[in-house]
Amino acid sequence: MMTGNQLKNTILQEAIEGRLVPQDPNDEPASVLLDKIRKEKEKLVKEKKLKKSALKEDPFTDDDKLFAIPVTWAWCKLGWIGDWGAGATPAKGTPEFYTNGTIPWLRTGELNNGIVTDSEIKVTPYALQKCSLRECKVGDVLIAMYGATIGKVAIAGIELTTNQACCACTPYQVYNKYLLYYLMANKQRFIDLGEGGAQPNISREKIVAFPFPLPPLAEQKRIVAKIEELLPKVEAYGKAQESLDKLNEELPERLKKSILQEAIEGRLVLQDPNDEPASVLLDKIRAEKKQLVKEGKLKKKDLEETPISEDEKPFDIPDSWEWVRWGTLSESIQYGYNAPAKEKGRIKMVRISDIQKGEIAWATTPFCDIEEKDIDAYKLKKNDILFARTGGTVGKSYLVSEEPQEAIYAGYLIRTRYSSQLCPQYLKFFMDSSLYWEQLKDGTIATAQPNCNGQKLAKMILPLPPLAEQKRIVEKIEEVFKEIDKLK
Repeated sequence: MMTGNQLKNTILQEAIEGRLVPQDPNDEPASVLLDKIRKEKEKLVKEKKLKKSALKEDPFTDDDKLFAIPVTWAWCKLGWIGDWGAGATPAKGTPEFYTNGTIPWLRTGELNNGIVTDSEIKVTPYALQKCSLRECKVGDVLIAMYGATIGKVAIAGIELTTNQACCACTPYQVYNKYLLYYLMANKQRFIDLGEGGAQPNISREKIVAFPFPLPPLAEQKRIVAKIEELLPKVEAYGKAQESLDKLNEELPERLKKSILQEAIEGRLVLQDPNDEPASVLLDKIRAEKKQLVKEGKLKKKDLEETPISEDEKPFDIPDSWEWVRWGTLSESIQYGYNAPAKEKGRIKMVRISDIQKGEIAWATTPFCDIEEKDIDAYKLKKNDILFARTGGTVGKSYLVSEEPQEAIYAGYLIRTRYSSQLCPQYLKFFMDSSLYWEQLKDGTIATAQPNCNGQKLAKMILPLPPLAEQKRIVEKIEEVFKEIDKLK
C-alpha cells in the first residue's frame, strides 16, 4: 500500500509540474516576473547591496529541463531568483562567540520542513561580526547541504544565522513557500547530486545551478494553497486513510499511474533472493519456443531476438529482473479475422467496442460467418491478451482472464499468446503503465486513422521480474487499487 510519504511526494511532483491547480490565462506570465526580478537585482547592485556578479545568469539549455511545464511558466535556475549564501561555525574555543549569545545559530538537524523559530545554540553579535556568518532574514528559505541531512528544508520564522552546512536564500519576488515545496519535491535529486564524496554535499554552486520551473506569482500562491490543503489529509492517510475522498478528482488515476510505475521499476514489493531470477525464466521460455519450432507450430524466424541497447532502457531495475521485448515473451502475435458483424452467424466475434469496463459484453457481442477450418486459428482462449491496433482506441488492451464463450476476435485487434510460465495479469498491468503508452506513442503511425502494427508491438521492451515476484506485484497492485478506488 502506498505510504503517506509516497503520496506526499506524488502531490509535490504534480505541483511543480503545473498539474495540481489549473492555469489562469489572466495571470501575469512568468517571463514578465523574471524581468522584474532582473530589474530588482540591478537596483540592488546600484545600491551596493548586491555584487555585480549576481546579475550573471549561466545559460539555460533544453538539457537542463527536468520535465514539461505550462506555457505560462518559465525555466530558470535557482541562482537567478534569489540571493544564496551559506553560514559558518564560530570557533568553539572562543567563549566570546557563544557566552550569553542571543542570535539563533541553526544547524541542519534543526531544519523541519516548516517554519523554524528557535535553535538550541545561540551566538553573540561579536560572532556575527567576526565569523562571516550570514544574517538570515525572516522568510529566508533554508536547505541542508551536507551528509545525511541533504535536502532538508525550512523557512526562517525569525532572524537567525546558520552553520556552513546550511544554505539560505532570500528570494526575489518569488513566494518563499513555493520555493520551499519545490526544494522539498527535489530532495532525492539533491541527494543524488551529493553522492560520490567521503562527505556527501551539494555545495552552493550546485544549488544555484539547479533548474527551477517558475510559475506566475499568482499561481505560486494557488499551488501552495492547494498543497497546504492536501498535506493534512496525507498525514491522516498515513494513520487511518481518512478524508482521502476529498482529494482532487483526477488524483486517483494519477496515483494508479504512480503505483504502476513503482511496480515496473521493482520498487513496489521487496525482492526475494530465493526467487528464481528472470534470466532463468527467459531461458525456459526460449526452450519452449524452440520446441514449438520443432513441432512445426512456430517458424524459425520466431526465435529471432533484437538486442536491447542500454540507451533503450528508461530506468534501472533490480538485479534479478531482465529487460525483454514483448516479442521474445510471445509465442504468437496475430491479427484478427476480417468479417462483417452480424446479428446471427457461425460464431461470436469480439470487437474492441464489445469490451466494456474490463469485461466482454457477451450479450451484445455480434456474430460473424467463418469457415470451420479457420476457427481454431482465431478462437479466443483464457489468458490471451487482445490489443487494439487502430483508431481512437489504439493501444487499448484486454486480458481474457476466464474461459471465454466460443468466440473469435475481429480484424482491428491483435492477439498475443505467451508462455504459461508468465503471470498474465503482470503483463496486462504493464500494458496500463506509462512505459507501455510512451512506447506505443513512439510506435504509432500518425495518420488520419492512427495505428500500431504487430511488428511495433513485438519490439516493445518491458521489465521482467522473476515469476514469483510478478505474482507478488499483481497482488500488491490489486490491493492498492482497491484503496485508491475508494477515493473516487
